[in-house]
Amino acid sequence: MSLKFGTSGLRGLSVDLEGPAAAVYAVAFARTLRSAGLIDEGDTILIGRDFRASSPSIAAIAGGALQREGFSVRDCGTVPTPALALMGLKMRVAALMVTGSHIPADRNGIKFYRPDGEIGKADELAIAEAAAVICAGAPIDATPAPLASLEHETRDLFLDRNLTLLPEGALMGWTIGVYQHSTVARDLFVEVLQKLGATVLALGRSEQFIPVDTEAVSCETIDLLKSWTTEHGLDAIVSADGDGDRPLLSDETGEPLRGDLLGLLAADFLGAKVAVTPVTSNSGLERQGERRIERTRVGSPFVIAGMQAARDAGETSVMGFEANGGTLTATDFKVNGHVLSALPTRDSFLPTLAALSLAATRRLSLSALARLYALPVALSDRLEQFPTETSAALMAHLRSGEAALAGFLAPLGKPVSVSDIDGLRVTLESGAIIHFRPSGNAPEMRCYVEAEDEAVARRLLAEGLDLIRAFAKTR
Repeated sequence: MSLKFGTSGLRGLSVDLEGPAAAVYAVAFARTLRSAGLIDEGDTILIGRDFRASSPSIAAIAGGALQREGFSVRDCGTVPTPALALMGLKMRVAALMVTGSHIPADRNGIKFYRPDGEIGKADELAIAEAAAVICAGAPIDATPAPLASLEHETRDLFLDRNLTLLPEGALMGWTIGVYQHSTVARDLFVEVLQKLGATVLALGRSEQFIPVDTEAVSCETIDLLKSWTTEHGLDAIVSADGDGDRPLLSDETGEPLRGDLLGLLAADFLGAKVAVTPVTSNSGLERQGERRIERTRVGSPFVIAGMQAARDAGETSVMGFEANGGTLTATDFKVNGHVLSALPTRDSFLPTLAALSLAATRRLSLSALARLYALPVALSDRLEQFPTETSAALMAHLRSGEAALAGFLAPLGKPVSVSDIDGLRVTLESGAIIHFRPSGNAPEMRCYVEAEDEAVARRLLAEGLDLIRAFAKTR
């Protein structure tokens, strides 16, 4: 079976999850929380889902299994993951989000939330162990069940949260496109932006699921964004991944702003004192302002753990973000005269609205705002359908010794320092950075680069991917 926990939740082939596995993992999750004293029989559990063809069935199977375990299950419908998490925190109940996020449509997954927020790595291990115990026993009943709806309440709670971030009419005069594709954030983005005064054009809506990776935006997607900005004279285009927890924001030329820049803009907007972010985020973050930057491995559980550690150490105004732009808050913040309650899970709305607000307040275009921060040029891409065995072999080879790493990178330059926090992040003698990392969610190999010049960065990225391909041919 393909199912396993990755950087954010359980992932695998839809055909593996759409059936008994959905019931097994839902029950394993509930039994784990019950054993830990976090929930009791009869408690409410929430379920949300994205627009993948397999998601309704998986949600109904999981909901039926949880009902037979003695829980009251409420269907939050097709809402963004941060909206589901917010409702779970408000009600102090557990929740499951059926989503494969940005990965291809033939895959799906489940994200799990305890009553106090997103699960951590220890929870993942406990759920996996409980699932193994269930599978070793009698076959579990995977009969789907209808669920009572809580969709409107969940949606309205999240809408109200986002409308308090900016003053009324803050985006008056802006014309913003919303690339709707198949993200569950599509209609909420339109409503939020319109209520904040923007003129909004809905673009590219699809009834078929389209996987949009906001950390490695495809050339085809960028071409589409650029054509729309030219055709409609847009100031920005807003979008998100499938489950609405990773932002995609392009400037007035259609060029996407990098996710780590969006996270940095959110930190400035909030006035954060501590920002926790993975090692894949831009190396120039530490040069921006007086806030402390804490680096982690890739994945929301690691960012959440880093934020919790900072909060436990007595820090205030703590937030985090990933290189994909998903932004988390570990403490409450005072924003626009309102208290923004902590939401320690990835959110695409906060960084998007923060960037638009900062640009509008300073009377700058988004491209001009981005230039103010003068971050090194950072690019990333991935090789899809890349066998995990080949990824593991490549990483083992690169870690086998200095000579192996230097030999592999010889066409690119001489390595002078290496970080092994997550994958291998190598600084070359030229000062450029190249980072090789297998995806934790799918059979993909990712490559990240940084350089002071865009042409150099693009060449380094292309050459890095070529090195990976050449290695794969030897396997």
